[in-house]
Amino acid sequence: MAVAMVTTAVQQTPTIDEPVYVGTAADYLHEHRLRYNPEHPPLGKLVIAVGVGLADPHVDGSFTGDQGRLGRHLLYESGNDPWHLMRFARLPVIVLTLLFGLIVFAFARELVGVVGGLLALGLYAFSPDVIAHGSLATLDVPAAGFVLTSAWLLWRARRRPRLFVPAGGVALGAALATKMSTLAAVPVLLGLAALSVWRAARPASEPTTSEPTTSEPTTSEPIRRRLARALAGAGVVALAAVAVVWASYLVVDPRLRWSPPQPVPDVHGLRGLVVDLLPFPQAYRDGMRVQFAFENYPWEGFLFGRLYTGSLWYYLPAALLVKTPLGMLALWAAGAVAVVAVRRLRPAAPYLLVPTAVLLAAAMTGSRDFGTRYAVFVPMFLAVAAGCVLAVRWRWAPVAVGALALFVAVSSVRTYPYYLPYSNEAFGGPERTHLRLHDSNVDWGQDLGRLADRLRERYRGERIWLVYKGSGVPSFYGIRAADPRKVPAREVRGLLVVSDSSVAKATGRLAELIDRSRPIDTVGNSITIYRR
Repeated sequence: MAVAMVTTAVQQTPTIDEPVYVGTAADYLHEHRLRYNPEHPPLGKLVIAVGVGLADPHVDGSFTGDQGRLGRHLLYESGNDPWHLMRFARLPVIVLTLLFGLIVFAFARELVGVVGGLLALGLYAFSPDVIAHGSLATLDVPAAGFVLTSAWLLWRARRRPRLFVPAGGVALGAALATKMSTLAAVPVLLGLAALSVWRAARPASEPTTSEPTTSEPTTSEPIRRRLARALAGAGVVALAAVAVVWASYLVVDPRLRWSPPQPVPDVHGLRGLVVDLLPFPQAYRDGMRVQFAFENYPWEGFLFGRLYTGSLWYYLPAALLVKTPLGMLALWAAGAVAVVAVRRLRPAAPYLLVPTAVLLAAAMTGSRDFGTRYAVFVPMFLAVAAGCVLAVRWRWAPVAVGALALFVAVSSVRTYPYYLPYSNEAFGGPERTHLRLHDSNVDWGQDLGRLADRLRERYRGERIWLVYKGSGVPSFYGIRAADPRKVPAREVRGLLVVSDSSVAKATGRLAELIDRSRPIDTVGNSITIYRR
């Protein structure tokens, strides 16, 4: 997994979101101000800042543009080497992704032993989505991994609550301080904290195994005491989480200076009340207002060849069905059933399945159908659940599980090093993902450097017309191209190069140009080259 992620990180040019995070991280390091990217809390960008600090780029302190131009200015206009800077910026996220793999292994091992832990780790390590987004300087994998870590620590708190309840709160706080979408997990994890403390405080008359029991204490006093301790445990988790969020902002700027670069949208009704009641810094609450404004925007989506405006509630499940190896889907389903059906595993079901279901339901209500990265917690939690399949004592189970795990590994290795556009064999593999999905599922601007190499190797001297969807600067990589949408169609002769996300959403002039062109090549399964 480390080899796959490092190779991917070295070969890919900046994706659409990365320059914003890298530029903000550099601003944190050099200016110590909360100025950019308020819609995401600081912790994930502080992780990225570790790599940015090691790269030691030149930062223009006089820059006054918005966050979109900030990253481009840092990477391409300040005398820095974007290849060098992006490699270092991605490295801390890669390390963190590998560490989360150890959490997956430890969680599953505690439930079903070492072999089950290795199965869970194998599914995690070969997950195309985790590899793809764990090798980028983005926030999705760190946020999901911190939620998983919190759930694991709270599971361990059933035996040692004084140690693991506060630690679970710190992990939850790390998730909240990385992405605001993890707020949906707060009620679940607070409930799990209370449940763990309740179980840890059982009377001596109750059994000490992890199996569920129906016995109850004989007096009402222990119940009140246990309830008080359970609520106190949830309170400790909440306080620890809030403290971590505040600490992440204070690390950036101990004076918490916050002046939004653009007007903050007004949020009314229930959402506005929730934002006002959050015990977080003003910058966090304003960031939530920005996120809610994004939710009101009529984004375009693309699913199974259909271009639409708005969102589809079933988009994420459908996208996961396309972008998850078939063997992994089977093991996820079998693992979820095993966790519920096997009596000794049943206590773990709330810690594995409920956070996954709640976070997925929350993500499905969002307005941005941009990719499975919004559900990257699914392959993390369900990898642990899949390891529990080995608790089923059927004669053929080990053979079937081994065959499915091998199928997953082969499918994942075959897509190397193009993990972002992965889709499973039932949907035609990575070469056909662009026919069904778009954006970060396929083409996130990652192959601009590969495109430059391809044009030099095979099409030197030809006229290039380019429609590129991404944050890279084509001219920096030696691509001299014009926009075909700005001239009459009869003048567009030579090579028409179009990002597959732009192909999926093509209308009007661009759709006409594509229809009258002949596809002759693809780059990274994310960019198509046409001949005109």
